[in-house]
Amino acid sequence: MTAVAAPESANRYRIEPTVWQALRSPRLLTREVLAGLVVAIALIPEAIAFSIIAGVDPRYGLFASFIMAVTIAFLGGRPAMITAATGAVALVIAPVAREYGIDYFLATVILGGLIQLALAALGVAKLMRFLPRSVMVGFVNALAILIFISQVPHLVGVPWLVYPLVAAGLLIMYAMPRLTRVVPAPLVAIVLLTAAVVVFALNVPTVGDEGELPRSLPELLVPNVPLTWETLGIIGPFAVAMAIVGLLESLMTAKLVDEITDTHSRKTREALGQGAANILSGLFGGMGGCAMIGQTMINVKASGARTRISTFLAGVFLLVLVVVLGDIVAIIPMAALVAVMIVVSVATFDWHSIRLSTLRRMPKSETIVMLVTVAVTVWTHNLAIGAGVGVVAAMLLFARRVARFTTVTRIVTATDAADPVARYTVDGALFFASSNDLTTQFDYTRDPERVVVDLSRSHVWDASSVAALDAIQAKYARLGKTVTFEGMNAATTRLHDRLSDGIDAGH
Repeated sequence: MTAVAAPESANRYRIEPTVWQALRSPRLLTREVLAGLVVAIALIPEAIAFSIIAGVDPRYGLFASFIMAVTIAFLGGRPAMITAATGAVALVIAPVAREYGIDYFLATVILGGLIQLALAALGVAKLMRFLPRSVMVGFVNALAILIFISQVPHLVGVPWLVYPLVAAGLLIMYAMPRLTRVVPAPLVAIVLLTAAVVVFALNVPTVGDEGELPRSLPELLVPNVPLTWETLGIIGPFAVAMAIVGLLESLMTAKLVDEITDTHSRKTREALGQGAANILSGLFGGMGGCAMIGQTMINVKASGARTRISTFLAGVFLLVLVVVLGDIVAIIPMAALVAVMIVVSVATFDWHSIRLSTLRRMPKSETIVMLVTVAVTVWTHNLAIGAGVGVVAAMLLFARRVARFTTVTRIVTATDAADPVARYTVDGALFFASSNDLTTQFDYTRDPERVVVDLSRSHVWDASSVAALDAIQAKYARLGKTVTFEGMNAATTRLHDRLSDGIDAGH
């Protein structure tokens, strides 16, 4: 049996098609190449916009997207996932560039990457198993809403020609897959709409209007900051925040892609790859970032990519487009990219989660957690904060629900009229939420001198529960009555013996 199980375990993280299989198949290779091209085009305005959010020149966002995409293609644990400059990271570290300058900004990115390496080594990726499904659904739905909201500025106060162009792009992307899937529908829409704008000389906003594209390659540099505790005190808090936000968003994106592709990826390797990518980004003049869910959905869902080839080429094409073909990229209408992102938004949203039939069957606590995650994420525009609040809400609601399962029943028995015994039976798990009310379930004054508490159908999980049992015993002792605990399982006995004296001593 062991001989059969070992290959299955070894193949758990084997994701097909592999890079080698794609290189040997013209059809698969074409799909990966075109997917990388579509993502590269979509990355350009995003990287420029995030650079503006961070308060730095557009080249910092574009260089970060190139370096991180290429790096993660080799070091990451989730094939086909796109890593580049992101708004979440830009928001966190923006004050550094504004208040201390670009050298401190790049040093923050490098330190953030180092912290991510440390967190990965400590096994932070394994904590993803504790992420409730309701939080994941809320995360996905909030992401879809944020993707759509981010396109609204490109649809307000613009020439009226933008609207028919967006509509035409949507029509192309929904009709194209019915005809053929050889060429990604988003690429067809971008090419056709760009051609229409050029041929008919339409005056609409273009990629070139978003910011100036760099004309040179990124160069290796070391931030000119003093290596002192004062410097660490300045950039440390921002680097820690960047590391946590970037890892959380990246690992959640990896989990989402796992579900979409029905595969398993190495989360610890992904966390290590993210750290290395941020370090290299800072050393080559990039603003840092993390996994991009919108572009990942373009790559995986809209374009059908499945290997590291698409991720690698997305970075390579990005650099070629902005440095060599910048004049051509600049004329791509923003309407085409808006249409692509709207399709991604619709495809990303979990419509099944808001159907009436689903809401009727789903426990109210699960729905509340999902809605809280969506609301906080959309309100803060920060996926990491939304997910964190969603996890806390799930924990509190779970504790409240489980606490209700603990019951205490009382029976007074006697072998003869002079020797009555009050027997309490505790049924359910005892932890901080359920044990807080445990002391109120006993009739201290009316109980006889002998009291027995049966814990054979219970389990003590924490110090709060041990303290509650000790409090019960102390209350009876003050009334001159004795309490005996019976039926403790081995784990409960060990915990009680270890903590009871210490807790009493503390009082």
